[in-house]
Amino acid sequence: MSPTAVLHAEWIKIRSLRASLGSLLALAVVTLVITALVLGSLDPTDGSPVHEDPLLRAFYALNFAQVAALAFGTTAMSCEYAHHALRLSLTAVPRRDLFYLAKAAVIGAAALLVGVVTVFGSFFLGQALLGEDGIGIGDPGALRACLGGAVGLALTALLATGVTTLLRSGIATLSILIPLFLILSFVIGDTAGGAAEFLPDRAGRQILHTDPEGALGPWSGLGVLALWALAALCAGWWSLRRRDA
Repeated sequence: MSPTAVLHAEWIKIRSLRASLGSLLALAVVTLVITALVLGSLDPTDGSPVHEDPLLRAFYALNFAQVAALAFGTTAMSCEYAHHALRLSLTAVPRRDLFYLAKAAVIGAAALLVGVVTVFGSFFLGQALLGEDGIGIGDPGALRACLGGAVGLALTALLATGVTTLLRSGIATLSILIPLFLILSFVIGDTAGGAAEFLPDRAGRQILHTDPEGALGPWSGLGVLALWALAALCAGWWSLRRRDA
């Protein structure tokens, strides 16, 4: 099969499987709904820390969108390990490198496309709800955060894809990655010194700050998340090449 045919086949899989398509749609729905609920009910005079950084406030819902991105990357890859589907896939595409690259490319592209629409949509929705207290896309860091937030969601989905390929289990992957993204950085906090800044969730969120603090800047933080995703994809590639289907 040609690379174009393999890419098309992988795109059909994502559209056809309810779990992967549902998690991809949930990424958009969850982000928009939480943005509307939180920013629509926000009181600018309550002194909450959420008001300290207008950019971070605008993208508060991306904390939950990350979970949907993890679920999408996991389900899109774990479907290959259900009912021995991987054997059929590798029968059709014996070149494992081509199969894996096509799978990762489609997952990353789909997450990026939905991420761009979702992040920009939630930004404009949230700022419209805030009215005079909102910010515009031309304000310092706003456009950077929109683009970086979308890229961060795609990288998160690819990180989950690589880990799922390595572990061959969607349940095992989510049981590791969800605590990593939602709990670990808050638990270790400052006790680990500056090491916590290099965890994937915290590094990726640097792009959402107006003036990021710490060793990582906006783009270097996103670069650290990209390295995490690359390491996971390489581990998954090694596993796919070395282990039987």
